[in-house]
Amino acid sequence: MSVQELLLLPENSRCADCGQAEPVWASCAVGVFVCLECSGVHRNPKIGKVKSIHLDYMDHDIVQFLQSHGNRRAREEYEAFVPPFYYKPTEKDCKVLREQWIRAKYERQEFRSGAESRYTVDFKEGVLLKKGKKKGQFLERIFIFSESGGLLTYYTKDRLDRPKGKFPIETLNAMFQCEKLELEHGLEITCVQGGRTRSIYVYHKSGEEIVTWYNVLRAARFSYLKNAFPDTPEAELIPKITHNYTKSGYMEKTGPTQKERFKKRWFNLDSEERKLLYYKDPLDPYEQGAVFIGSEEEGHQVTEGLPSGMKGNKWTAGITLRTPQRDFIFTCQNSAEQRDWLQALRDITARPMSTHDTGGRAPENNS
Repeated sequence: MSVQELLLLPENSRCADCGQAEPVWASCAVGVFVCLECSGVHRNPKIGKVKSIHLDYMDHDIVQFLQSHGNRRAREEYEAFVPPFYYKPTEKDCKVLREQWIRAKYERQEFRSGAESRYTVDFKEGVLLKKGKKKGQFLERIFIFSESGGLLTYYTKDRLDRPKGKFPIETLNAMFQCEKLELEHGLEITCVQGGRTRSIYVYHKSGEEIVTWYNVLRAARFSYLKNAFPDTPEAELIPKITHNYTKSGYMEKTGPTQKERFKKRWFNLDSEERKLLYYKDPLDPYEQGAVFIGSEEEGHQVTEGLPSGMKGNKWTAGITLRTPQRDFIFTCQNSAEQRDWLQALRDITARPMSTHDTGGRAPENNS
């Protein structure tokens, strides 16, 4: 069987590590087929050599090795005991998540045995760089996670007796924001405080350390959810451990009377919590306002365009989000952005409400 024939097998048709279609590289050490991006992580002494499927010569021994291994067998061996809380990245995820997933599997071989996971810890302490109030300023802060206390806290080095911030595991979320922060290892951590969402931004120069923190928090969240919802299947809990914003970006919005001047705001759409949050600046610690998005059955509707006679400020591609309380009017920079926002919002209104949804309504700010 040739390399090309091996690629036609269903289990080899996608990258062994991120799932991208039509892999173009092969690992001569592990025996898997991977995409261009993942091949760069494989290409190191601790994992092994890779060859281009289309450009490199592969002798009979290499082809036989690939045939006797392949993506399915590699998953059975190197992913045999992946904890349910561990985040398995896809081709859409940032580089650091994919890199550490590959290193965890093949270099550190974390998932080959059923030994207790390094991420299920009762206590973790370390130094992370946290974004300060000044633009571009990141300061060292001591972060402490306590499983028994159900908290992530952080401190300045000279005030370990008084935390600067507390993030209860109950409402904590974490997501990588490398592009927004312009940092390869940038992580956003949020929690709900007094009905508002607080955000902090942190990073560590070590990719392994920042991803370790991320999965420690996911392990704690998973434990909390299992205890809070004992009758809910694991498969339904996993998406609620942590989640990314479905869509982010700038739109302009007017106020509740629809006579206010349109103002440019940064929006984060949290589909899991059914909330559209908006900010003056993308990195603000708190949202300026939030809209709870229910289902069509509850009177929530998303339509294209602006109300009759209304004009936007600089942008004209309008969206009307109707709720039982009021209509929210937005404009997008162009028609492509408008289509993306319409689809993302309609996906939420088309989804029936759940018990979890009804408890997560956000206070609606009129600003």
